[in-house]
Amino acid sequence: MNEETIKTKVRAAFVKVLEHEDFVLNNDTSANDVKGWESITHMMIINEIEQEFNIKFKLMDLMNMNNIGDLLQAIKTTMN
Repeated sequence: MNEETIKTKVRAAFVKVLEHEDFVLNNDTSANDVKGWESITHMMIINEIEQEFNIKFKLMDLMNMNNIGDLLQAIKTTMN
């Protein structure tokens, strides 16, 4: 799966959980940049992404995610 497809699916997960599209996701985007991306919605987004990609993140992967770039890298690593 190419990076653009992954980004599209990740964005869809954010839109589904946050119920708005008023944000731009790039590698540097973090929770501080997106309205409604808080601790509870973060876990809901992670759950949605795990279901969409049929993966399960390791705890260390989750703890090391600081932005969208980290999330995309964790998805790619977990899928391989």
